[in-house]
Amino acid sequence: MPSLFDSFELGPIHIKNRVVMPPMTRTRTSDGMLPTDGDIPNALMATYYGQRANAGLIITEAADVDQSGHGYARTPGIHSEAQMQGWRLVTDEVHRYGGTIFLQLWHVGRMAHSSILPNHQAPVGVTAQRAEGSSVFAHGPDGRLGYMPVETPRPLSTEEVSAMVGTFAKAAANARNVGFDGVELHAANGYLIEQFMNSVLNTRTDRYGGGSMEDRTRFLMEVVDAVVAEFGPGRVGVRLSPFGKFNSMPMDPLAEETFLYVAEQLGRRGAAYIHLLYELLPEGNMESAKFEPRHLDHALLTKARAVFPGAFIWCGGFKDRDRAQASLDTGLVDLIAFGRPYIANPDLVERLKHGWALAEADRSTYYTRCGEVGYTDFPVYQSVELQAAAD
Repeated sequence: MPSLFDSFELGPIHIKNRVVMPPMTRTRTSDGMLPTDGDIPNALMATYYGQRANAGLIITEAADVDQSGHGYARTPGIHSEAQMQGWRLVTDEVHRYGGTIFLQLWHVGRMAHSSILPNHQAPVGVTAQRAEGSSVFAHGPDGRLGYMPVETPRPLSTEEVSAMVGTFAKAAANARNVGFDGVELHAANGYLIEQFMNSVLNTRTDRYGGGSMEDRTRFLMEVVDAVVAEFGPGRVGVRLSPFGKFNSMPMDPLAEETFLYVAEQLGRRGAAYIHLLYELLPEGNMESAKFEPRHLDHALLTKARAVFPGAFIWCGGFKDRDRAQASLDTGLVDLIAFGRPYIANPDLVERLKHGWALAEADRSTYYTRCGEVGYTDFPVYQSVELQAAAD
């Protein structure tokens, strides 16, 4: 069986180990000079990702493909020139340290609030159904940032959905032009792409509607085709959350059938990997949310493995080497993503390899605007012997 520290051929890309740093929102962007700039990646973010270039693969925090997809304040985009210049700082720094980095692309759909959308427009969605009980990081009536209930979305027209495919393709082209090695499409966690795929939520009657499997997954497949055309086969991954209920997603009785169909179709389209995550369960809002391991049935994953020739990434609750290696040993997964451990351990791969203790970050600093505090100020591990020599 492969080791967590063995190299891996991810499509045309050689990665140095099987440890993945997954997308994690950290709200450290800079404000743009123009309202249309949106939130901009910066040198601090470049330092953060560069510090963690020991991962076999870094997948960045999600980036908005368009202003209408901006669901959370202080999260970056990839649609303006200023944002592209900011991301170039990030890719240059990661590549300087020999890392491989993909950009996660998203549109949040109904998970948005008018206070951070252009002209205070309503969020857009697959239907007009509001995500009852869910909230996003936006401006309140007093102008202060906080967790606001999402608003009722305006359903996208058929023509707008088709145009959105081009928006994703343009975002992928922007990512390629600033040096990313590939992109990941966020089709999980109740955001726009998953909103289309859910057979209960998607009650549309057009060609993107919920009447058939092909129609419900059409938007994803059209986006994949367009983005693969920009980047090439083997450089586009897709994140999925089968059976997930985050962001008020209704339980889908066709979840298993949809997952297997999507896996098979992604294989035909040259997707590099499928990134599967355990369910994120909210405890009030993003700041207090926690991961609860929710293992997918191995029989289902075996079926998915049979129809998808690319790689599988598992994410959610991995905190130590033994559990990660045991997962690799099942033969059902190729790469393991460590989320929160990467926050406080920029040298995570070395710590796992040598059995060194892992540091833990203060959760109160996850989404702060305190610059490097809780972000880039974590030291690499020093053994007692190394520390004595340094002293």
